[in-house]
Amino acid sequence: MMLNHLSNHAVIADALACLRNVNTASHDFRRAAKCVTRHLVAVASADLPTQITTVQTPLEVATVKQLAQPPILVPILRAGLGMLDAALDMLPQASVGYLGMERDEQTAVARTYYQKLPPMAGRRVLVLDPMLATGGTALQALEALAQHQPERMDVVAIIAAPEGVEVLLQKMPGIRLWLGAIDRQLNPDKFILPGLGDFGDRLYGTD
Repeated sequence: MMLNHLSNHAVIADALACLRNVNTASHDFRRAAKCVTRHLVAVASADLPTQITTVQTPLEVATVKQLAQPPILVPILRAGLGMLDAALDMLPQASVGYLGMERDEQTAVARTYYQKLPPMAGRRVLVLDPMLATGGTALQALEALAQHQPERMDVVAIIAAPEGVEVLLQKMPGIRLWLGAIDRQLNPDKFILPGLGDFGDRLYGTD
């Protein structure tokens, strides 16, 4: 199983421990989620194309590199919104698209209820989906985005199940995954074990 990045950073491990703890309050949960997201987006964007230019420093002209074309960030609503601010902290020049997808708890199949996307042809896209469980929602999102002919698509997820990772790598062989952790398995209800519960509910303090 080939992955582009599975974090082994000590600070990220500490943030993941906070996210998993059932006693973590929503404000601390949001802070930990932002910590993990910043790290993953930083490594996912490390090879974005750059261009050489010059800037005037207080002392002299310096030759610098700047992003040639910022990527497009696409959070999967609603949980992916919990990653968007942190991603924009790292990539303030990025465009943002939105995909609203809701998983049926009985069938584990997602339906799309909202889509608003910028032009994507030839652009790099980072899909923000905090929990990669069955992989079905992410796969539907990637298939929808692929119709807009992006140059490349990456998935940034805080926690993944092996089943979901396998689905994406089989169905979308060119995809790159950037993960905070890969957990043990899915339970019969398709929730990640040990996981952290429902990301959106814990993020926003809902049931």
